[in-house]
Amino acid sequence: MPDVVLVTGDALHPDQVLAIAERRAEVRLGPGVAARIAPARAVVEQAVREGRVVYGITTGFGALANTRIDPALADEAQVALLRSHASGVGPPLPDELVRAMLLLRARTLAQGHSGVRLEIVERLIELLRRDLLPVVPAQGSVGASGDLAPFAHLTLPLIGEGRLRHESRERPAAEVLAEHELAPLTLHAKEGLSLLNGTEGMLAMGVLGLARARRLADAADLACALSIEALLGSTRPFEARIHHLRPHPGQGESAASLRRFLAGSAIGSSHRDDFGHAVQDAYSLRCAPQVHGAARDVLSFGDGVLRVELGAVVDNPIVFPDTGEVVSGGNFHGQPLAFVLDFATVAVTELSSISERRTDRILDPERSDGLPPFLATRPGLNSGYMITQYVAAALVAENRVLCHPASVESIPTSGSQEDHVSMGWGAGRKLGEVLDNAARVIAVEILCACAGIEYRRPLAPAPGTGAALEAVRRRVPPLADDRPPAPDIEAVAEMVDDGSLVRAALEATGGVP
Repeated sequence: MPDVVLVTGDALHPDQVLAIAERRAEVRLGPGVAARIAPARAVVEQAVREGRVVYGITTGFGALANTRIDPALADEAQVALLRSHASGVGPPLPDELVRAMLLLRARTLAQGHSGVRLEIVERLIELLRRDLLPVVPAQGSVGASGDLAPFAHLTLPLIGEGRLRHESRERPAAEVLAEHELAPLTLHAKEGLSLLNGTEGMLAMGVLGLARARRLADAADLACALSIEALLGSTRPFEARIHHLRPHPGQGESAASLRRFLAGSAIGSSHRDDFGHAVQDAYSLRCAPQVHGAARDVLSFGDGVLRVELGAVVDNPIVFPDTGEVVSGGNFHGQPLAFVLDFATVAVTELSSISERRTDRILDPERSDGLPPFLATRPGLNSGYMITQYVAAALVAENRVLCHPASVESIPTSGSQEDHVSMGWGAGRKLGEVLDNAARVIAVEILCACAGIEYRRPLAPAPGTGAALEAVRRRVPPLADDRPPAPDIEAVAEMVDDGSLVRAALEATGGVP
């Protein structure tokens, strides 16, 4: 990931967004932005001088689009718009998401089709640079005219209102700006509307969510490899020649990962040519590349949509400096992103669903090929990992409920002027919950599979799975007598979510971490 990200108005790469959001990389205003946005600003100012009827500049907003505003009140209308739309509710968004939203909003405005002044873009970047993060409630967007309520809270601090969080402390924005010697900005015509209109909230959820989902897909492959060793499963279903005959990209990628993680396994070699051992493994083992791979392909589709959005103009109305026109359109509608967020939710849920089935097989003495019941050291007296499967089952059930698509749940707004909305913001929030749940489900499988592998000693696991086992054991000791497994689940889920467990396995196999 880059150490410095330039905001030029050109398309950003997902890694640049992640660098700012997750690693707090340095952000700078790129060269040429002032010249890029000045022509559109001149068009807006001319429209005000001429008293032209232009949506959002000399008219009201939404259903009030036909209400004329005196051009002399155009600036006042922008401030009123920001205040009135700051109606979000619920808990605040996480810092990573707020950083991504600030970056993406600055990039859109720097494109030169919004008609804002350079000062607006500079202030968004300055908030990022100093990590002065607006407090944005998590609920309140229908994902159509942009993420209006969230962006109102995101941008109120530009005019010295709302709240900012700095070094984990929330305070009134005016107070924080004064401490940093930043004067509140005065908004002019169209600037308030341009700060609100757009899909960058959903886009930020998509970029961060799909990055997490890809890490989960990698962890699901590793978890499956660990389970195969714990259950004395076969590696034959992962042979490349099988997957060449059904060449879905994700399927081939998952099969290759399983081969890499299981290469050199003494456990696997112990029964590879023993055809009486098991004619066929269960689907949750044998069909993992097909299931994991299908999830990967959904994420790849989503990546394509996100890359388009990362270079798109999503404001309204759009300023065309070459013709002097200000045209009202619908690029703020979130349907492309709503679909992606819903599809990703389904894909991640399936990763958790098949993982839970492997966990259940490891814990069931009738199907685990000799492992002790529930991996208990003293079955009966101890319950071992029995209840961790209950937890995984509960989380998978939650995920299945959350798979209901938000993108088909349009509810008209603004007096039915906005009579079809995407609900993409809700889709993004659901994806976040499913990602949290899935990380814990996969963590449960990894805990159980690691314990199962240890019962196969003196047979050794593969270098890749062995490295993963060692990494787990540095955080979680083996289960002897019963203890609360909740802290162990959370510890491994953290390693799943941040990618560190997969990196340890890849490094041991000579792969690229």
